[in-house]
Amino acid sequence: MNSSLLDLLKNGGYILYARHGEATVGEDQPNLNFQYCFTQRNLSEEGKRQAIYYGEVLRSLRIPISYPILTSPFCRAIETAQLAFGRANVQIDPFGIAIYNLSRNISASEQERILEALRSKLEIIPPQGTNQVIIAHSFPTGIGLGQIPDMGTVIIKPLGQGNGFEIISKLSLSDIAYLSR
Repeated sequence: MNSSLLDLLKNGGYILYARHGEATVGEDQPNLNFQYCFTQRNLSEEGKRQAIYYGEVLRSLRIPISYPILTSPFCRAIETAQLAFGRANVQIDPFGIAIYNLSRNISASEQERILEALRSKLEIIPPQGTNQVIIAHSFPTGIGLGQIPDMGTVIIKPLGQGNGFEIISKLSLSDIAYLSR
């Protein structure tokens, strides 16, 4: 990320859509239950470090954040948000389940319904002078915001309800960290 992008973020008006930190290898269980983290893939030790570091870097860059941080109901996303921004600053958004489902075998009409709802969410301009952070999941290649690495962030400029949004940049965690040098 270059200094002009950092300047834009410091003025607010963007959505930082981040994928959760690195998760353990394997799959979520067929009996996945959002109340029980043991039925899901969870953050690895590296993923926990990534989440803490992500919050530290955004604070050190003095990027103004609008609270609460919105997060998918999966334990790995919630824990990422809590480690990065503090337990009290996190709000679960059930829409994260729909984003997760884009990577599953769903009908074209269901996929389009989810992508339309995503577009609508990404058109919402954050409160004046702040940026909204959403922590959820990656997308299949060519769908939605596309593939996002662990703790990667897509910088989105919402254009207002019904006016769409613009993807400004896609950054890895190391790209974001590079700004703080």
